Amino acid sequence: MNTVTSLVAEKPVVIFSKSNCCISHSIKTLICSFGANPTVYEIDELPNGQHLERELVALGRRPSVPAVFIGKELVGGSNEVMSLHIRGKLVQSLRKAKAIWV
Repeated sequence: MNTVTSLVAEKPVVIFSKSNCCISHSIKTLICSFGANPTVYEIDELPNGQHLERELVALGRRPSVPAVFIGKELVGGSNEVMSLHIRGKLVQSLRKAKAIWV
């Protein structure tokens, strides 16, 4: 099991981010606006951040952040999260992962 997989295994919503990335901040704000409390890993502030970034790139994330996992599954980045939201499926995904209840 790689590091990214182990970090997302026990949490309903995980966001890999960089502290200076405005797109990551917007995605975190959007998900929190529904009452979810995502686990956020700011990879530029972690000692193993470069390793995590390489793993995210290996999973197909270009750029590497934001990388959003809901219910242990990689949803994708900002485009994929916004697409879910516009189609009305983001809240449904958050509920299914037990990140929100209402």
